[in-house]
Amino acid sequence: MRRYGKHTDEDDIRSRPGRRNTRPRTNIRPKHEDAAEGLVLTVDRGRLTCLVEDRVVMAMKARELGRKAAVVGDRVALVGDMSGKKDTLARIVRIEERTSVLRRTADDDDPYERVVVANADQLAVVTALADPEPRPRLIDRCLVAAYAGGLDPLLVLTKSDLAPPDKLLELYGHLDIPYVVTSREELQNGTAVARVREQLDGKITAFVGHSGVGKTTLVNALVPQEQRRTTGHVNAVTGRGRHTTTSALALPLAGSDGWVIDTPGIRSFGLHHVDPSRVIHAFPDLEPGTEGCPRACSHDEPDCALDAWVAEGHADPARLYSLRRLLATRERKEGD
Repeated sequence: MRRYGKHTDEDDIRSRPGRRNTRPRTNIRPKHEDAAEGLVLTVDRGRLTCLVEDRVVMAMKARELGRKAAVVGDRVALVGDMSGKKDTLARIVRIEERTSVLRRTADDDDPYERVVVANADQLAVVTALADPEPRPRLIDRCLVAAYAGGLDPLLVLTKSDLAPPDKLLELYGHLDIPYVVTSREELQNGTAVARVREQLDGKITAFVGHSGVGKTTLVNALVPQEQRRTTGHVNAVTGRGRHTTTSALALPLAGSDGWVIDTPGIRSFGLHHVDPSRVIHAFPDLEPGTEGCPRACSHDEPDCALDAWVAEGHADPARLYSLRRLLATRERKEGD
């Protein structure tokens, strides 16, 4: 069937442009070499608050980043309006390589891991000595996540006016973890704050702990210019408080180049993402003894070379016990 009549000319015929006349597609993306450097302070429903020099800038993730998400503590590259004025929005076009990552999953059977904080130097595990009672298994899980993510752990024990810290400190003494013990009175008069600050100066510290332990109260004392709402009630039946901090937030430590990152209260800390073989790196006194271990040794089996290594006097048996206790945390629930 003919589409045109007998006497058609070139004006009657519609031709498609050839490939040479169309704009070619490319996978080459702009390098954004002139992008500004920023630090992600908090994330809220797709909007990221970033610090660019001395300005607070609102930003969103550029489409070219795909599914890669920026989290609190990330160092990013931004383009667009970075004036920091109201109703302006910049774009995050690049997420710089991370030096450390704190991850967690909902539980040990959940393969979906969530990055909580990036680029932190240390993880402060805040635990109340009473009201609510300490949960050593949850502490163990936080320590494993810290070791696996490249963070140095710090124990902060609160409410020492309600219970002594000796029993808990004895449990973690062989791990050589720095610690600070505080009471409510010391928080009020500032003496506890001064001791905690000694561990934070010059570092980026992420604070974690389950609700009701006084984590946000401590953060408010450390960063008084940024008051966050605290937990006012601990359930008498469950011994747990309400979540009042709903998003992670990075705050500058006054009079120091350190940073404090307050995170939401946790009730579980899944370790599905953790490779148990990385935990041994946190025990440099035991690591040489693993050279004689069978391939893929879990370090908690009959053929493990660490037993003979410790028996020969190369390391403290209590250190081996601590290692195996941490490695076993994935088989135990936090409330055990």
